[in-house]
Amino acid sequence: MTGAAAVPDRIALRRRAARVVLLPWLLLTVALLGGVRVAARDRSLLFLPPPLITLVLAGLLMALFIRARLVRPGRWLSSRYTVLENASHAVTLAALFFASAQAFNSVLPEAGLLHWIFALFFLWTLWNDQFAPFDPLRLLRSVAVLFATAFALKHLLLAGLHGGGGGGWSRRLVSTLLEGVTLGTIDLPAFAPATGYLSFFTLGLYVGALALVRPDPESPPPDTRLLSAAGEREALEA
Repeated sequence: MTGAAAVPDRIALRRRAARVVLLPWLLLTVALLGGVRVAARDRSLLFLPPPLITLVLAGLLMALFIRARLVRPGRWLSSRYTVLENASHAVTLAALFFASAQAFNSVLPEAGLLHWIFALFFLWTLWNDQFAPFDPLRLLRSVAVLFATAFALKHLLLAGLHGGGGGGWSRRLVSTLLEGVTLGTIDLPAFAPATGYLSFFTLGLYVGALALVRPDPESPPPDTRLLSAAGEREALEA
């Protein structure tokens, strides 16, 4: 019986560690790396602060998190918690907001008309999503697809077109079409290929952090009851 009782305690301890340590650490790492670029000329690290539009996009995304019940602020900040616990939860929610802003910063072109084309794409998508039915799992998939699409457009398509060299006829055709859409040349700062890898790593951390977010800080993951029951059976058999 002692072993069976210890299984839920270990699960609760891991859940608390994930909420108090791992989740804020992931979000703060995203908030730091989302603005990092690697210069093409000397491979130096540059930090670009999030543009104002990314804060607007992060606000819309947070509203979507609340609407889909991925986050329930009334459960994260409550009188049932101590002052220290409420402060920890507030820091986590703030980190979620700034990590969202930096995730957008990571996939937005840095300047030019393409910057605003991407921003309008995000605005239109997030605004329409405010009126669509969502559950937490569906929302997580939608956010992952949204950022994956923006990542492919910026760091694969645009970075490839802007990378210099003659390229094939398809590359010249796409470049000509984009120049026609943007009413001029593709005016983007030159960054090293490592910037794309850094953005990929940042977005992976962000989606992974979202998978750890719960509507209630004390609520178990969907499969916790199954794990707990399996642990109790193993302890009883031992």
